[in-house]
Amino acid sequence: MPPGRGPTSRIKDIASLQSARDNQLIGYGLVIGLQGSGDGLRNSPFTEQSMRAMLENLGIATEGGRARSTNVAAVIVTANLPAFVESGTRIDVSVSSLGDAASLAGGTLVMTPLRAADGEIYAVAQGPVIVSGFSAQGQAESLTQGVPTSGRVPNGAIVEREVDSKLNALDRMTLQLRNPDFSTAVTIVDVVNEFAMNRYGVRVAGEQDSRTVVLNKPKGISTTRFFAELENLPVSTDAPARVVVDERSGTIVIGQDVKIQRVAISHGALTVRITEMPRVVQPDPFSRGETAVEPFTAIDANRPDSKVAIIDGPDLQTLVAGLNRLGVKPDGIIAILQGIKSAGALQAELVIQ
Repeated sequence: MPPGRGPTSRIKDIASLQSARDNQLIGYGLVIGLQGSGDGLRNSPFTEQSMRAMLENLGIATEGGRARSTNVAAVIVTANLPAFVESGTRIDVSVSSLGDAASLAGGTLVMTPLRAADGEIYAVAQGPVIVSGFSAQGQAESLTQGVPTSGRVPNGAIVEREVDSKLNALDRMTLQLRNPDFSTAVTIVDVVNEFAMNRYGVRVAGEQDSRTVVLNKPKGISTTRFFAELENLPVSTDAPARVVVDERSGTIVIGQDVKIQRVAISHGALTVRITEMPRVVQPDPFSRGETAVEPFTAIDANRPDSKVAIIDGPDLQTLVAGLNRLGVKPDGIIAILQGIKSAGALQAELVIQ
């Protein structure tokens, strides 16, 4: 393996056929059978409209009066339609509340058509909703764990319309890398062509860019069998050095090839605490005065002694050890990494999410 290259992976693990992609489906439906945790029809008028329309389609007249049911919730249903599925195949669907329902636990999704971007119906979903979270509420307190307003219906949709793929009719295929990289794309081409020269006596692959590799199917073999021979070929992968920072959760992921030039860092956090302590002022006896509230604010500022550390990161272990010596929390490490990048000492791409 050349120096600086990453681990060896199969082609199927790092790339996929462009014609073998999923298609997203979406639909609007109703979940019924909830134990009083459904939409408040006063706050979610679309739920009442949908319920009336469903009952009318079933031949039940709903004219006059106002519905007061709390056992129904309007939901958005989503699913992924895998490639090469045929009519009658079952797929999983996700269900998410659209109104003010407190929980979908115990509910059943009624027949919901699922459409693709072209507006055509490709599947129909129905079945009991499985919810991992729960919600309990009393007069003075409520408890919620997880997300009870979202759930899944395993195998809840039946495919009614197939996506025309005609894979075996293709003589030219496009392979897309999941993590674009010029070095990896060129390596895939070299590995595939070496295999094809030994197997078929011709070169079949060519790189188009950092994400795309073009394959030409040899004669006398189906497209499915041809790709099955290629997808298990081992390829040495490569990727640019990258540091990924999620400021919302405080998560920091540092790649193995990240390096930092010699740099000195001083980090000290300033903590400001503001406390509101209003005081009640009582008037003197028999003075006919009124009781008043006098505002009082206490402000306390604290800056701990900051430390200075010298970091010279030839590898990931040295970098992490240097940051830990400062004794900072994840949010502090995020600020330090941003400062190192601004100073030009971080030899990697800094991705902030």
